[in-house]
Amino acid sequence: MGVAVYSDEFKREAVKQVVEGGHPVAEVANRLGVSSKSIYTWLRDGHGRSRASKNAETMDGPRDEVVRLKNELKRTKEERDILRKAA
Repeated sequence: MGVAVYSDEFKREAVKQVVEGGHPVAEVANRLGVSSKSIYTWLRDGHGRSRASKNAETMDGPRDEVVRLKNELKRTKEERDILRKAA
């Protein structure tokens, strides 16, 4: 018995039925003739994520950097004001 290979489109559609359709994994697996474990693996590997959600994940890094820099700027301004008052 060989290992079945499924296209990315097939995987995305199966995951979509679970995530967006709200169908139980076992039901989708039985209907499509695949194992539940395969669908759980596809869920974990992110085959159901849209491009928008993938782009949002890549934007978290720069967003975090902006927050960090704003906090650093605020602290630096406070230090400057303290030094002005002391002078």
